[in-house]
Amino acid sequence: MNPAERRATAGLATIFGLRMLGLFLILPVFALYGTELSGATPALIGLAVGAYGLTQAILQIPFGMLSDRIGRRPVIVFGLLVFALGSGVAAEAETIYGVILGRALQGCGAIAAAVMALAADLTRDRQRTKSMAFIGISVGVAFMIALVAGPAIAAQAGLGGVFWATAGLALVAVALLYGLVPGGGEVAFRPEVNARAGGLPIVLRSPDLLRLDLGVLVLHLVLTASFVVLPVVLESQLGIAGGDHWMVYIPVLTLSVLGMGALIGIGERRRILHRLLAFVAALVIVADLILAGYSQSLPAVLLGLWLFFVGFNTLEASLPSLLTRFAPDGLRGTALGVYSTAQFLGAFLGGVLGGAIQGAYGVSGVFIFCALAAGVWLLAAVGLSAPASYREATTEAETT
Repeated sequence: MNPAERRATAGLATIFGLRMLGLFLILPVFALYGTELSGATPALIGLAVGAYGLTQAILQIPFGMLSDRIGRRPVIVFGLLVFALGSGVAAEAETIYGVILGRALQGCGAIAAAVMALAADLTRDRQRTKSMAFIGISVGVAFMIALVAGPAIAAQAGLGGVFWATAGLALVAVALLYGLVPGGGEVAFRPEVNARAGGLPIVLRSPDLLRLDLGVLVLHLVLTASFVVLPVVLESQLGIAGGDHWMVYIPVLTLSVLGMGALIGIGERRRILHRLLAFVAALVIVADLILAGYSQSLPAVLLGLWLFFVGFNTLEASLPSLLTRFAPDGLRGTALGVYSTAQFLGAFLGGVLGGAIQGAYGVSGVFIFCALAAGVWLLAAVGLSAPASYREATTEAETT
């Protein structure tokens, strides 16, 4: 990467990481502390965990299309401010319904498509996977921090303190957008090019884009459904106190980054990243089956979590990178809007279905459901085409 690309990547990865940290802080604590809210039930706790995903899913496409018209930065700033407002509503809520409302309002700050589109705008094609990988790593780092900070904040200031912390993170991200991310190098925003009529149908007719959209939907469905029950597994079945869950998560996540780096490195060097997606889906299936069958064994849970996070981190970095290569010229924001819609719809469905399945079939039922969902994605991933940049590179290599 050149200096401008490194600065842009570092800035956007930090902003995206802070945004996701605000969402992740609640995951390791809500299943435990949410029961104290008035009116709480397992199904409503799952709804509260996933509620932001529904409004994110509804607004990602409009926000992505708007970013193609007026620019990425105004959309990002507006979304971060709305997210901060929703965090304040959830912080002041005393009932589960108030938290659901706040989480839904948080989701109205739908900036994921605009952030990834800006990252793609500011990097060259050959450097884009690196940029997306750093953004993906920032998500993993945010997750690791959340697993430590979430329980610590909740222990000192309750759920309200956790939500106020998320509001503060959003405001910090606004400042960093202008302090870290270079202002030049973005695409020229011409409506006739960047948001041309019929852009959304074009994106929705692409089989390869739809496969990637399905992949991110399943990925975040599985993540959210898993964290409806994982805190319960660690505390109730393995006897690990909530404040000590980070001692399980942090080593697993750290080692999973090594696995992710190896897989992405192989995929890019050999130009087979699109083919590795099915293998990664198989890793997630194996991980969920281990967690379903051996949730009372700490070594088995550690192995299952490691396999899962190798798969999660690899897909989190590679899916958006591949998507920007398949996106039609001038419709990158629109394509990423559809992608982000699928991502957060998956989070919503994971929270709702995870809570409902836990109530009906227990913890193992949730993990089996996640394995089946990953199986659907595996079948879709097998048919993914090679990106044009891979084919062109192969052709150039053959001619020389």
